[in-house]
Amino acid sequence: MSISKLKSKSLVLYKERPAVVTQWDSKKLEIDPGNGRKLRVRPKDVTLLHPGPLQNLTTLTSVDGDVETAWELLAGEETALPELAELAFDAFTPQTAWAAWQLVADGLYFSGTPELIQVHTEEQVAEIQSKRDAKSAEALAWEQFLDRMRAGEFAAEDGRFLQDVVAVAQGTHEKSQVLRALGKKETPEKAHALLLKCGYWDQSNNPYPSRAGLSMKSAAGDLPALPDEERRDLTHLTALAIDDAGNQDPDDAISLENGRLWVHIADVAALITPDSLADLEARARGANLYLPEGTVHMLPPAATQILALGLNPISPALSFNLELSAAGEVELVEVVPSWVKVTRLSYQEAEEQLESSPLREMGAMAQIYAQRRAKNGAIDIDLPEIKIRVDAEGKVTIRPLLQLQSRSLVRDAMLMTGEAVGRYALVNQIPIPYTVQDPPTEPMPPAATLSEHFALRRTMQPSRQGSTPGIHAGLGMDVYVQTTSPLRRYLDLVAHQQLRAHLKGEPLLDSQELMDRVGAAAALSGDVRWAERQSVRHWTLVYLTQNPDWLGEGVIIDRRGRRDSVLIPELDLETRMPQKGKRPLDSKLTLKFNKVDLVQQDAFFQEVKD
Repeated sequence: MSISKLKSKSLVLYKERPAVVTQWDSKKLEIDPGNGRKLRVRPKDVTLLHPGPLQNLTTLTSVDGDVETAWELLAGEETALPELAELAFDAFTPQTAWAAWQLVADGLYFSGTPELIQVHTEEQVAEIQSKRDAKSAEALAWEQFLDRMRAGEFAAEDGRFLQDVVAVAQGTHEKSQVLRALGKKETPEKAHALLLKCGYWDQSNNPYPSRAGLSMKSAAGDLPALPDEERRDLTHLTALAIDDAGNQDPDDAISLENGRLWVHIADVAALITPDSLADLEARARGANLYLPEGTVHMLPPAATQILALGLNPISPALSFNLELSAAGEVELVEVVPSWVKVTRLSYQEAEEQLESSPLREMGAMAQIYAQRRAKNGAIDIDLPEIKIRVDAEGKVTIRPLLQLQSRSLVRDAMLMTGEAVGRYALVNQIPIPYTVQDPPTEPMPPAATLSEHFALRRTMQPSRQGSTPGIHAGLGMDVYVQTTSPLRRYLDLVAHQQLRAHLKGEPLLDSQELMDRVGAAAALSGDVRWAERQSVRHWTLVYLTQNPDWLGEGVIIDRRGRRDSVLIPELDLETRMPQKGKRPLDSKLTLKFNKVDLVQQDAFFQEVKD
């Protein structure tokens, strides 16, 4: 129908709704859309449905007709609105024109414009109807799903709807249609709570590494074969790799020869060269991610299989020969690629051999070195530590780490190496990632009690790494380089790459290249530490739910407002308890487990009176 047929009282379509033309001239139309007010619009803004006359829209009542017969007569053909109205409703009036147009707008049997209407074939109608049925079924499924969520229930088919909730809970996405539909805030905590409430997640789901943006998959890929190069044969030495029982990636061992200490470190830089694919992958991770449920490695599995000390009969190492003076001053006599034959011991096994050679002599050296560091202001913070593990069935075990001399021995041997390497790098002008730490924010006397050690820890400044040497106040050193964990920490690997290049007379990374790597590691280190801390707390709370009858000791270590901060040593867990009188710090309480809030990471206890 031509727009020239427009006149007063014509039925037109305006913004998909009917309207009546009340006046018109060559430029503008006045229409009544039935909402109580008139509009002036351009002729091109409306579509003529019927020339009228139509008094008002209230006469557009429903019309009975035979739509399916009209469709069957015209199936696969083209038509116009007047013919469709006459076939379906036996007349072409404003009422039947509107009814016919609604059929076109519906889109099942017809589509197009008033002048050119496509009549769908039987196959097209069947396809459209099938899609509509599927959409209706999906809408019903969605509403039924929301009803179950409101009731805190979960059905097997609900997993597909919950994926955007999972993404918010894991911190990989900020929006969730489900949370919006349920009137909940789109936060990781609300998402986590919903997943726990409905049962889609259980307490074994640890969302914190994902929230930190960290991969839960270890690095993958192949590594080259160990290069054929000259190595010092040190297999005649007794080399002891002392670590926690069950450790899977031992990367350091110690030996004694002619009064000097050898510290052997996994020779990772022999395989992982600067800017290789494995190096770039490790740089993007920064360090191993140590979680109670397992370790996410920054290097491919082959690195551990080939390089970890003691996993093979003979291991390649980068060995540091250290000489310690009577005053505890350490000097790096030489550093050499080597072959070592390593015996693995747990800390407990080593503890039982401390009075036997060579551990007796190495222990004496460690004590001399520790005394010198103490004179230089080293700060010793003695707070409980635990080892927490989750087995394949999700059972959590927690055991305290005992303050063993064997741990101190290994720690001081590694610190000797870090100090000696720092001095060696300074003398030989090797750009290397130094670790520095400023003195505490306020001077404090030596700590003796748990509350004093807790207060001392709060005064400590964070350590940092860079290309410029400086004091490490916490360790009591003028210079220090982390060197002894290249399988576990990326900047330790960078230090090894620099040392190896120096030994072979190859080009070194310059200070800017070094700082690029330091910057990459620094950007990740906070996330790694946060994810590890949050994960340990998560699994500690799960441990409590698995041991609902837990009863143990807490120690008041601080006061905040009207609550006491209480440390539970055997769990290394801090909680808060209502103050009851003015109990002194370090008072001991008997606590009984009450409940946990996994979402907020809170644990609640009741005090039990003797």
